[in-house]
Amino acid sequence: QVQLVESGGGLGQRGGSRRLACVVSGGTYSGNAMGWYRQAPGKWREWVASITSGSSTNYANAVKGRFTISRDNAKNTVYLQMNNLKPEDTAVYYCNRMPNGYANWGQGTQVTVSA
Repeated sequence: QVQLVESGGGLGQRGGSRRLACVVSGGTYSGNAMGWYRQAPGKWREWVASITSGSSTNYANAVKGRFTISRDNAKNTVYLQMNNLKPEDTAVYYCNRMPNGYANWGQGTQVTVSA
């Protein structure tokens, strides 16, 4: 059974940076596109960034130019480098396979950005 474990969240200030990591275990990782998503309080979960098996990337307009997604296939890990953080980036961040996500999402990692 596939397990997704996100980490790296925490409390930060506007303009700061954080690096999130998502370890994928129990599945075929290297051949899959992966994505990061986030869910803010009272809002639907939204897509943030994605990376293909060939490391092509795509970003939501809200994070373009500030966030960078990358992957390390040897470690079954996908990363999200977040720079110039804004209070509106406050959310629980999740990763999952794309386009067809695994049924079981991870617990996510909370990112809170103060003004």
